[in-house]
Amino acid sequence: MSVEVGQKAPDFELADQDGKKVRLSDYRGKKNVVLAFYPADFTPVCTKELCSFRDDLSKFQSKNAQVLGVSVQPQASKQKFSTKLGLNFPILADDKKEVARAYGVMGPLGLHSRRATFIIDKEGAVRHKDVEPLSIMRPNDAELLSVLDGLGA
Repeated sequence: MSVEVGQKAPDFELADQDGKKVRLSDYRGKKNVVLAFYPADFTPVCTKELCSFRDDLSKFQSKNAQVLGVSVQPQASKQKFSTKLGLNFPILADDKKEVARAYGVMGPLGLHSRRATFIIDKEGAVRHKDVEPLSIMRPNDAELLSVLDGLGA
């Protein structure tokens, strides 16, 4: 099953790169969330994608949005990856693959998630969904920022 635009986003709790528990519901009523699933730490396209979020973070913050990266590698991998890239937003360890399954973005072999981005509004509803057909493709920050413009701060 997959989550579609207009539906309530499934809540979750995952550890970030520092071991801190992050819940989607922590942002409800406060911020829009850009939930970015990526296949794997330390891969070229994923590195470019997360560096793009890092470099554009102030643009997302100006639209009252919190970026959360998610992949299925363990928290220790997240910590090394985040440190290497100097990431300035939470990247979450979905090592049990429960969140990727709940959002319907597990890859065909079940080893990694697909590259997918969801924008979730302050009320917890999905307002944008982009699942890339090929893992070598990645979302365009300008498109995501445009969707956030439509939600207002």
